[in-house]
Amino acid sequence: MLSLKNVGYHPAATPTPIITNINLNLEPQKLGLIVGKSGSGKTTLLEILAGLAENTSGKIIWQGEEITSIELQQLSGLVFQFPERHFCGSNILEELRLGHPELSAIKVKEALTEVGLENISYETPPHALSGGQQRRLSLAVQLIRQPNILLLDEPTAGLDWLMRDQLVNLLAKLKQHWTLLIVTHDASDLISIADYCWRIEAGKIESVAPSDFTVKPPLEINWHQ
Repeated sequence: MLSLKNVGYHPAATPTPIITNINLNLEPQKLGLIVGKSGSGKTTLLEILAGLAENTSGKIIWQGEEITSIELQQLSGLVFQFPERHFCGSNILEELRLGHPELSAIKVKEALTEVGLENISYETPPHALSGGQQRRLSLAVQLIRQPNILLLDEPTAGLDWLMRDQLVNLLAKLKQHWTLLIVTHDASDLISIADYCWRIEAGKIESVAPSDFTVKPPLEINWHQ
């Protein structure tokens, strides 16, 4: 289980903390959803959990043991918002093997199969893929590392409705084998697959029921009355 105990982040250069007293528990093979507006601190929280920034207060605990930012880098895999902007490989195979030159063909095939790209040629340039396929490739890049926790920042941003639907279905499948924590400003696409939900505002978090984010149907008006 991943547990955050009074986690805060207050860089010396900022007059006020970016996040304050974050408490949450996320069980293995569950999907947690953190919803908040731009500037609420949700991306900073992901960066801390990915080991890219270090909390200035509180504890981060994995399986009952407090862990450091270096250990979090091994534990977590972070998929950035618009991850396709970070592709560096000239083709899919090169992208997957960046940092893993010894990666076997079997592992490459397994990762691509996991995200539904098993029929794509390894020679395909990442930027020649559709938007939805690029998001799938970015997931495969992280899955290659076999992280315990998969962190995603606004995974459906910029996708059309069909691609969003396909990606949500993929994430629902992935949580059968992985622990996922997603941050987003819009819960409408992801709420149906979330096991836990939190709202973050001004760096503070609270647990909420999924129904709090359910989109209500528009009020029907009878113009003939």
